[in-house]
Amino acid sequence: MKPTPGSCTIAIKAIPNAPRSEVIGWLGDALKVKVHAPPVEGRANEVLCEFLAAELDLPRRAVTVMRGDTSRQKVLRIDGRSLAELKAKLGV
Repeated sequence: MKPTPGSCTIAIKAIPNAPRSEVIGWLGDALKVKVHAPPVEGRANEVLCEFLAAELDLPRRAVTVMRGDTSRQKVLRIDGRSLAELKAKLGV
């Protein structure tokens, strides 16, 4: 699925089981994010999407996992923000 205007896709390096959810910064082209959830039954993916939606002031449904459901390397689709807006909002 191709991003529409006002949306973007972003590579994520997810670190599950962290003490708290937080954006660490860029690791090459991927955004490194610690997630306060275990990688069990999709729980870490759910928390990752909820966390990023909250950080970007978007509804939860605006953030979806496109690829990498069971991997630490993921691609997320963010509706409602361009990549430049995402970088500015996250301060990274």
